[in-house]
Amino acid sequence: MVSARLAMTVLSTALLAACAVGPDYVRPTAVEPATFARTDATAVAAPADDAFWERFGDAQLTALVEEALSANHDLRIALSRYDQSNALLRNARFDQIPTITAQGNASRSRLSADQAPGVSREGRDDVDSYDVGVVAGWELDLWGRVRRNVEANRAGVEASANDLAAMQVAIVGDVARSYFELRGLQERLRVARDNAENQQGTLRIVQARMDAGRGTEFDTSRARAQLESTLAIVPQLEAQVAFAEHRIAVLTGRVPEALIAQLDQPAPLPALPEQIDAGTPGEIVRRRPDVAAAEERLHASTARIGVATADLFPRFTLGGLIGSQAIDAGNLFERDSETRVVALGIDWSFLDVGRVRARIAAADANAEGELARYRQTVLLALEDTENALIRQNRARVEDGHREQAALDSANAARLARVRYEAGAVDLFEVLDAERAQLQAQDAFADARTRSAVSVVALYRALAGGWPGRMPMREKIARE
Repeated sequence: MVSARLAMTVLSTALLAACAVGPDYVRPTAVEPATFARTDATAVAAPADDAFWERFGDAQLTALVEEALSANHDLRIALSRYDQSNALLRNARFDQIPTITAQGNASRSRLSADQAPGVSREGRDDVDSYDVGVVAGWELDLWGRVRRNVEANRAGVEASANDLAAMQVAIVGDVARSYFELRGLQERLRVARDNAENQQGTLRIVQARMDAGRGTEFDTSRARAQLESTLAIVPQLEAQVAFAEHRIAVLTGRVPEALIAQLDQPAPLPALPEQIDAGTPGEIVRRRPDVAAAEERLHASTARIGVATADLFPRFTLGGLIGSQAIDAGNLFERDSETRVVALGIDWSFLDVGRVRARIAAADANAEGELARYRQTVLLALEDTENALIRQNRARVEDGHREQAALDSANAARLARVRYEAGAVDLFEVLDAERAQLQAQDAFADARTRSAVSVVALYRALAGGWPGRMPMREKIARE
């Protein structure tokens, strides 16, 4: 009874005096400009919607994105890491409560001749022993080692959740970018085929003129060479179309050839918003999941300093046992066979303080590294957004010029063919106009594609506004 009272006294004192050693986490400050340098204050901006892909009004794109969010294997990997972090947190929390186990033992022993001198072999009978019991152990968290470990694991869970959200942003961005690149490549393929058809018409005219004695083999060869050069572009674009279809299929968790029939039918690129509301740099820092994940890892590393620091102080453990012990199994659990133990253990590695301080120094260095990583992540997020803003803004300007150039070059090629048939210009003028038409129309299709991709990149840099609202387990199907 005295030992039980002593243990309860120590426990009460420990709970009253408990504290957590090590630094408390304080959110770091980051240099954030008031506004982005590349925003156009005079433009009417569209918001960064929660489901930004739906703004494009393309049902096929929306279906592909939803499928990727349900079946993409990179997301499944990120989800498994989130589940792992949750399991580690639950394991750390168990250290806050007593650990209770049951044990039992049955043995038969006989003393040796040396242990019982003068006793004959027949006199040294076998002795049976049986004991069962329930054992409890509890570390008294006087210095906060257990609490700091729980804190670190909780921050690890938050970091994993934000990693999952960041992966969602990346996957949606990859699907949308690949889809727009596919549509752009299909448009460039159409342009190449249409130009090849026009050039075949020119070649027929040249061939007819030569057959009538009004042309030369030189003109025919030049016209045929230009046609062959244009036809050579077609297989290259066909291969790129196939690559884009394969990429989209894999992003949606399918084999590469699964979506060929579905995606082979060309479709136009959607209308794009003139301007997107980027918000402020501070909003971006608070919204982007990669920044949040870096901050949570800094939080976890700070808490682990406390875990290491707690080893400088003695570790108290309260243990107990309630059981029964007898030499006959039938006497177990009888009143006289009852056993009880209450113990207070103290473990203090003060003689190993060098190792402890080395672990503390390592934890400090890790926290410094995570702080630098967090600040670098903030800067990269701001850089990413600034780059996306200027890319989207300049792409719109280029788009307008490319469109006008494509229209003018098509008109020039049409007029050149008319003038050639009338004998006003030679074949060189026609071929040059057709070459310019192909280049201008291909450049316009490419510029339109890059405009669409730049919008996706901007939404991705802004994190789309949606990762915090997307329920992870509802959007990612588990098999």
